[in-house]
Amino acid sequence: MIEIDGSVGEGGGQIIRTAIALAAVTGKEVEIKNIRADRPKPGLSAQHLHAAKAVEKLSGGVTEGLELRSSRLKFSPAELKGFVGEIDIGTAGSVTLLLQALIPVALFADRETIVRIKGGTDVKWSPPIDFYTNVFLKAIREMGCAVQISLKRRGYYPKGGGLVEVRIAPSHHMKGIVFTERERGGPIKGVSHSCGLPSHVAKRQAKAAERRLHEYDTAIEIEIEDGGERTTGCGITLWRGYKSGSAVGARGRRAELVGEEAARAFLKVSKSASTVDVRLADQLIPYIALADGKSEMSVRDVTGHLETNMYVTKKFLDVEFEIEKGEVFVIRKGGA
Repeated sequence: MIEIDGSVGEGGGQIIRTAIALAAVTGKEVEIKNIRADRPKPGLSAQHLHAAKAVEKLSGGVTEGLELRSSRLKFSPAELKGFVGEIDIGTAGSVTLLLQALIPVALFADRETIVRIKGGTDVKWSPPIDFYTNVFLKAIREMGCAVQISLKRRGYYPKGGGLVEVRIAPSHHMKGIVFTERERGGPIKGVSHSCGLPSHVAKRQAKAAERRLHEYDTAIEIEIEDGGERTTGCGITLWRGYKSGSAVGARGRRAELVGEEAARAFLKVSKSASTVDVRLADQLIPYIALADGKSEMSVRDVTGHLETNMYVTKKFLDVEFEIEKGEVFVIRKGGA
C-alpha cells in the first residue's frame, strides 16, 4: 500500500485528487494521512468528498475515512468502469477541481463516461471552466484523449448552480507531448461573462483587458457572454495557445479591475520564454506520466503545486521528471 503525507508540499486538496485518481488507474491502494494539516480548516472538505466519491463510482473502490474534516483517507480501488449519471457538488464547489480527479480515471475505464456536474464553474482558487475547455482540453486532445466538456450554465460563489456536461471516451494509450516553441502569432482570445448583473459588466471587463493588452500588435477577440439571472457573478479568461490569464469578480469590485487582473496575469506568462503556463503544466503532470513516449514543456516558475503533483505521481508510477533551470524551467519526462 502506498502511504502519502497529506501535509507535504502545498499540502492541499490536489494531493487527494491526484492520489485517488492514480490509485484507481494503477490499482494500487493508498492511504493519505495528515490531510490539509496546516490549513485553517484541516481535513477533508465537501469538495474532496465529492471527488473521492466520483472516483469510487468509476473504480468500484472502497474508501475509509470519507467524512467531513477527516484527517485520514484510505482508498482501495477495484475494476475501472464507465459511469453515466449526475454529480451535485453543492453550492459553489469547483467543477474543474472535481474534473482533476475524474478525467484521468475515466480515460482508463472500460466504456464511455457521461456525467452532468453541478457546482461552481468560475470560483476563486480553482481553474475557470474556460481554461479547461480552451487550453487544457486542447493539450490532452493532442495526447490522444477524447474528452468533451459542454458548459450549460455558469455557477459563481457563493450559490454555485453551474452545470457542465462531460463525455470521456476510454483512451488507454496516451502519447507524450512536446511543447517546443513559444506560441507566436494568432489572436489573443477570451470570454468575458456575467450573470445576474447589468449587461455592461462583461463589456467593461473586456474593454479593460483590451486596454492592458494594447502593447500586442495582434488581434484581440473577447467574446461577451450575458448568462441571464439564474446566478450572480462575473469573470474573464484570456488565452493564446497554451498560456492563459483569468480573474473572477466579487461583490463591490469594479468590472475594470477584474479585466485588468486577467490581462496582467496573461501578460506575465505570455512575455516569458515558457511554452505553457504553470497552471497547465501542473494539470498535465499525471497525463504525461501515464503517456507513452517523451514529453517536454517549459514554465516560468516551478510552483509548490507543480512540485507536489510530481511528488505524488512518482509514488504511483515508475517515472522521473528532469527539471533544467535556465531562462525558464524545462520539465522533461523520458520515454521510448
